[in-house]
Amino acid sequence: MIRWPVTGVLFLGLFVALGLAVAKQPLGIDLTVTGAFQGLWRGTFGNLTKIVSDLLGLVLPAAAVAGLLVGAILAWYRGLRREALIVVRVLVVYGAARLTSWLGKPIFVRERPRAYAEFSYPSGHVVAIASTALAATLLCRWLAPALTRRVAVGSGLLTVLVALTRLVLGVHWLSDTVGAVLGVLGVGLLAAAVVRLLPGPVPERRSLPL
Repeated sequence: MIRWPVTGVLFLGLFVALGLAVAKQPLGIDLTVTGAFQGLWRGTFGNLTKIVSDLLGLVLPAAAVAGLLVGAILAWYRGLRREALIVVRVLVVYGAARLTSWLGKPIFVRERPRAYAEFSYPSGHVVAIASTALAATLLCRWLAPALTRRVAVGSGLLTVLVALTRLVLGVHWLSDTVGAVLGVLGVGLLAAAVVRLLPGPVPERRSLPL
């Protein structure tokens, strides 16, 4: 179905356009939001925020990938080849979406709001949790349709929370977090269409086309 690749290209285009727009200087809203959170990263509150940010933006995505890998191996070993192949394809989408951060930072070379390692656009933490959210939603779409909406909403809220922590810590501009989501949706939807995870399972055909 051509709708998903077109949507992916649209989001990817928005990601690139935003990156080019903010590479040299922050937007007005970036300055306003950063100013509102100025200095909150210092002290106990900042330390707690960093813990939450790393747990949800680094540890959770890594744990999710490890769980999917183990699940795929176990499913294949137990003869559940359809399920194992679905999980592998979800992992492919996750990996492609994560490239948004690894490739985007050296391309746009955007400075952080304050002194911090690496470049700013897009937010790596937000890319990681957004990629995990997309993977979880796709997995549910195929293997647990009844949970798809709840998982999509829940993982979306986690993505917003991680974005907020990056702003509170003063290590990202608002547009870095927005760009991260745009990039993940762009690359992720394209990858999902290529590996035929979208538009999703067809009721009259239970098997996943190979």
